[in-house]
Amino acid sequence: MEKIDVSPDCGLYRMTTGKKIEEIIATTPETRAISNNPRVMGLEYTHCLQKACTKILQKLSGNNLTCLEETQTIVFDILRGGLNFGLREALGNAFGWNRHGCSFISAQRARKDDSPEQWHIVETEYSKVYMPKIASIVIGDVVATGTSLEHAMQALVAEAEKQGTQLRSVVFFTIGGPRAGEILGKMDAMCRNRFSGYEKTTLVYLEGCFTVPVPETKIRIKITGTDLLRLNAVMAPEFIASQYEDPCYPIQRCAIYDAGSRAFWPPEYIEDLYDYWSKVKDLADQGVTYEALLQERYPGLDPEPFGSVDLERVCDDQLSWIKKML
Repeated sequence: MEKIDVSPDCGLYRMTTGKKIEEIIATTPETRAISNNPRVMGLEYTHCLQKACTKILQKLSGNNLTCLEETQTIVFDILRGGLNFGLREALGNAFGWNRHGCSFISAQRARKDDSPEQWHIVETEYSKVYMPKIASIVIGDVVATGTSLEHAMQALVAEAEKQGTQLRSVVFFTIGGPRAGEILGKMDAMCRNRFSGYEKTTLVYLEGCFTVPVPETKIRIKITGTDLLRLNAVMAPEFIASQYEDPCYPIQRCAIYDAGSRAFWPPEYIEDLYDYWSKVKDLADQGVTYEALLQERYPGLDPEPFGSVDLERVCDDQLSWIKKML
């Protein structure tokens, strides 16, 4: 990574991947709180995301990394995950805008019955897409397998051609993994081929480009095709430093857990947390140490600054507040 612009409120780093798209890791206090602290949920979670995206949009613009104009900009919400980011409001807060548009598409993924590690789209019934003659698109979504994103990008390009719109740029915010870069790289090539005025694609990873487990990933507790892991991830220096604020942070199951339930149905999200920390407690009861679990889930992090950590006590602390929420 190379530093672009870093301040206490917001930092931007460029990933040097060799792709034609701009891949950036952005870090803010709000997105660090989301990816570290599972207690941030419901409205607090979506408010944090909106505030972070506001700061990042301002910093991207200040460093000439976007080409957004008010009446040409459309927020493209992939339901329901895209609603988490609050990008319509973030653009208004960042630039004082009021006349930018918002479009919607539904894209619900599910595992294939005959091949559980493969995903497909099972629901695409709702679509309401507005586009001006020249359009810059701003999108946010959580990306693990990229199934919903791939479907949405194909639908976006098809709708632009149908409406006679010239796409100018795409800015995509994600808490996600490398599939986001792969899909947007293909979309960027498609847009440059089909739209003569297409200028750029900017992919913004919030805190890091996380990894997604497969069946072979040597982690005892995981949900394949869903979890976003710190294991072998590329992360902002500020995010790495923040792991030492609480020993529970670097051993979280996922950087986001289920984004939809975390925002819109906390009871389901709380059950997810309870399930994870109960399983970690079982490992602790079997003699697994904190250092061993940290080595498994985040082997690049030095355990020494934590001092002596009792994994059973970490689990008890987490389960105590979780049980009060059940």
